[in-house]
This record gives sequence, structure tokens and C-alpha cells, in this order.
Amino acid sequence: MNKSIRGRALTGTVLALATATVLTACGGESASSADTESDKTVDATPAVAVKEPLVATFDGGLYILDGESLKLARTIDLPGFNRVNPAGDKDHVMVSTDSGFRVLDATDQALTDIEYKGAKPGHVVRHAAKTVLFTDGTGEVNVFDPTALSSGKKPSGRTYTSAEAHHGVAIELADGKLVSTLGTEEKRTGALVLDRNNKEIARSEDCPGVHGEAAAKNEAVGVGCEDGILIYKDGTFTKIDSPDDYGRIGNQAGSDTSPVLLGDYKTDPDAELERPTRVSLIDTEKKKLRLVDLGTSYSFRSLARGPHGEALVLGTDGAIHVIDPDTGKIKKKIPVVGDWQEPLDWQQARPTLFVRGHVAYVSEPGKKALHAIDVETGKKITSVTLPKSTNELSGVVAGH
Repeated sequence: MNKSIRGRALTGTVLALATATVLTACGGESASSADTESDKTVDATPAVAVKEPLVATFDGGLYILDGESLKLARTIDLPGFNRVNPAGDKDHVMVSTDSGFRVLDATDQALTDIEYKGAKPGHVVRHAAKTVLFTDGTGEVNVFDPTALSSGKKPSGRTYTSAEAHHGVAIELADGKLVSTLGTEEKRTGALVLDRNNKEIARSEDCPGVHGEAAAKNEAVGVGCEDGILIYKDGTFTKIDSPDDYGRIGNQAGSDTSPVLLGDYKTDPDAELERPTRVSLIDTEKKKLRLVDLGTSYSFRSLARGPHGEALVLGTDGAIHVIDPDTGKIKKKIPVVGDWQEPLDWQQARPTLFVRGHVAYVSEPGKKALHAIDVETGKKITSVTLPKSTNELSGVVAGH
């Protein structure tokens, strides 16, 4: 990566990913089956320092790569299906295993002893200088300052346990309020808000099938519903309905530079796997929802935001579709990988989009490849071929 691109990537990191979730997103109920007692580090090449580390999962382990050259620096054996998300500082990545959330020091290229134990570790959310973990199997929420991970000890922080365990998500706002989902293992219904002392101060149960979270400009928080999206802003919940009776928004991506959230959009409640071609743009200020047809399908690992708030979607046509969130117009398409189809099993590998600053990283499992693209110019920075096909893709992201 040349110096000018590296400079733009560093300065754009906070803008692009300050309020992103993990995930932003998941395709179904959280699950993993890693054997955390048998992990070990194996040299892929002699250990070298990595800049802005990336972490990619493969069947049985983790790859740690240099974020500039994409050079594979270290391989860590970790059997089972593992998930990765930024921890929120410049060094660490959260790894979801069957025993809970584990902390990977991506810079030092080793798993740490820090672990948040619990069955079915779910969403990881970074916002307002805090990282929030939601453990689906227990309903436990853990909030901490990610910069404290550098001490090597588990950070002290806030905890909260949902009334009942469910596949949920939570986010702490700058003023200490905690927004967390409501539900049971069988049914999810909405969200509540807690003050600093975990006292409930607001709730809405007008969000069937609540799933996913993203924060927009001015701390407007959206959680997806099967019939629209629920927005919490300035102490009040507002429901924005889908134009269809069943119009599910389950995965979202936000930017602190834009009041508009990017979401997926599905309309068939009976589909084994719906492959939608439309995405949703939710204006949290005007309280309006717009649908944009891409002309191609995508998956739950396809949504991201650019350094200036652009809505980015990796289509099954192999291109990154760059959308103006204010107008809904597709500004350009950046070809990256070959045509692909989303697999029926959400845990199976498919091309994945991870954006950091001005750089979009895209995996291509069919070719065991990983590509780095300059979002501004649309030009490929570099590519690498890895020993095995990768599944999830993430990296360190400092700042909120």
C-alpha cells in the first residue's frame, strides 16, 4: 500500500467504523463449536510485525495478516466454527468460540487469557468508546473500555443480564444509557433502555423478531424488525414501518457521519433462504425508509459503510455497489470478485466485506483469495492467496 493510501486509511478509520456493529451482523442464531483448550500458534512464516492487523477465520483456525501488504504473518489453530469482530482498540479482536468471547491480541499475534465465558456468544458492538458483548445463551451483557485490554487483564466494566436469554444485542450510549433487546429463546419482541444504574426508563415491544443494531449520526440507534425498524433517539422510541406486511430488516450498518442507516430487506417469511436484491435506507431524522434495488442479491456479510458515510453492498455479481445514502442512487460499482451465490447454511463461507477507512477488504473463498480495494478510486491495492479458504473477516479498529 502506498503512503498516500495508508494515510487516508488511517484518518478515515474513525469516520467509517465508529458506530459499526458487528456485525454487525449474523445470518441466524449464534453458534460456534471451537475447542478452546487445544488452540496453538503455528508459524506460517517467521513472525514479523504486522501493521493494522486483519484476522480471517478458516475451518479450524485463524489467519493474522498485515493490513497493508496482506502478508500472512501467523496461523493460530482453533478448531470449530469461530467468529471475529473488532474489539475496539488498535491491537485486539474478539473471537467467538463455543465457550464464550475470547480476546486475540492481533498485533502480538496470540490469543490472550482474557475470556468472557458463556454459551452462544453473539453480537459485539462498539460505540462511544465502549465495547458491548451480548451472550445469547445467558442473556448477559458486558460493557468495557477496549483500551483496557492492553493491560492483559479482563477490564472492569458494567454488566447486565436480560430477563430471559435470547439472541440479542445491546449498545451503550455516550450518556451511559444502555439499549438492549427484549425477548425469549422462542420469541423476540423489542427493546428497552436502562439508565446508568440498570433501571429501566423506556421500552418498546413494537418490533417482532428484533435482530441487529446500528447507530447513525447523533446517536440514533436502530434495531431491525420483521416489519420495519425501531429507532431510539433523544429518549424516545419511533417505529418506521416497512412498505410490506413482512419486510424484515435483520442486519444494519451505520456511520456517525450520516443520519441514514443501511439495512438488508427480506419479504418472504417462508423461504428456506431468501436471496433479496433490495436493500433498505432508513433516514433516522426524517423517519423514512427507502428501498434500493441493486439488481443482484447479497448476503448478511455484504453490508458496510465507507469513509464518508457511503452505503456499500457486496453483491453476488462480484461488485461493491456504492450507494449515496441520501438519494438512494448507485454512484458506482467496483468489480472485485467473480460471481457467487449465498450458501444455504449461514455458517458456510461466502465472499465477505470488511471496510476500514478508505480500504475495503473482500474475501474470495472459492479462490482462497483476499483483496484490498481503495474505496475512493475503485482500484485494487493488492491481493493475496491463502493456504485455505476463509470465512469471516475482521481486523483491529481503534476509535469510536
